[in-house]
Amino acid sequence: MKEFVISEAQAETAILVGLITQEQDERKTNEYLDELEFLAHTAGARTIRRFTQRMAGPSSVTYVGKGKLEEIRRFIEAEEEAEREVGMVVFDDELSAKQIRNIEKELKVKILDRTSLILDIFAMRAQTANAKTQVELAQYRYMLPRLQRLWTHLERQGGGSGSGGGKGSVGLRGPGETQLEMDRRIILNRMSLLKQRLADIDRQKTTQRGNRGRMIRVALVGYTNVGKSTLMNLLAKSEVFAENKLFATLDTTVRKVIIDNLPFLLSDTVGFIRKLPTDLVDSFKSTLDEVREADLLLHVVDISHPDFEEQIKVVEKTLADLKCSEKPSMIVFNKVDAYCWVEKEADDLSPMTKENIPLDDLMKTWMARLNDNCFFISARERTHIDEFKQLLYNKVRELHVQKYPYNDFLFQKYDEDEAQ
Repeated sequence: MKEFVISEAQAETAILVGLITQEQDERKTNEYLDELEFLAHTAGARTIRRFTQRMAGPSSVTYVGKGKLEEIRRFIEAEEEAEREVGMVVFDDELSAKQIRNIEKELKVKILDRTSLILDIFAMRAQTANAKTQVELAQYRYMLPRLQRLWTHLERQGGGSGSGGGKGSVGLRGPGETQLEMDRRIILNRMSLLKQRLADIDRQKTTQRGNRGRMIRVALVGYTNVGKSTLMNLLAKSEVFAENKLFATLDTTVRKVIIDNLPFLLSDTVGFIRKLPTDLVDSFKSTLDEVREADLLLHVVDISHPDFEEQIKVVEKTLADLKCSEKPSMIVFNKVDAYCWVEKEADDLSPMTKENIPLDDLMKTWMARLNDNCFFISARERTHIDEFKQLLYNKVRELHVQKYPYNDFLFQKYDEDEAQ
């Protein structure tokens, strides 16, 4: 598990809650909670305790069982008695309005789920008008089905004139229901405005993409925090913001890169993550259009991460959802300098795992079958970067000749001049 350093004076404290199920064993749950802790850290919170429970599936009422919820409540009360306030409880799955309402009633602290935490980070990271609009739309989409819990304190107040009346009687509706309808209408109107604004931005970006000339487009894709922005800075000699936190990049950045005689466009895109909310994928459509329109995808993978193979699957599934899985692609295994393994004892007969395989041996497994469609680098330490640039040059040139065949003679002439 990663160690995070946060100023205790500024950090809000958090409790994390996850489930162990038949589909998600204890090891997987702990990995998810590690990631959830990293999300909380990125949002500025400090995790003080984790709770897990074995269940067939989440309770539709309180996510965890009543006994576990009582255990969490007692821990919060003990912290308060010791004058250590618990700021929030974060659940590793998306919660319904009913679940949030029931959990808040029992724990009496702020309740977040993975989706709302990611949305908070996106709101914090958004810098441009485009990103801010996309995040606001995603927040409203998340909020809309959960509006009812905001007005539960008004549900039992009397309403209207007269007595009796059915649910559909306008004059007899309670103020809670009226306020709920007003808020719903305001949000729907706001969402409509934001969608129109994004459509306008999308048209502008489409025009911009059309004005980029006859150049091959290469997009960096991958899980969040795998080093895409660092690689972008290295290849484009630019200053794209890069940080060891999740979702450091929200806006797509496009730079012109020239390797030898060959110019092409390189874009850095928002990172993917497990359980990425559908609302976010929908809201970030204009950003992800850079992926859809790319000629080549560079799938960057953090090979030092213990669960990098599942991260690959998450990205591949997201690309399939975007209908981009058939595009020419290449896997770039980054952070080889951080790869760690533990040598097994001579009498240890347990199966080999990623944790006890040297990198050279790992490269001879399924990765070897990818041939030149995979490469191993360290963007931070510039390991194998020159060889990677040459391979990238060859791939972009091949795509360029296929897409703009009349330019082939220019490359041939350049090669002849170089040979002389």
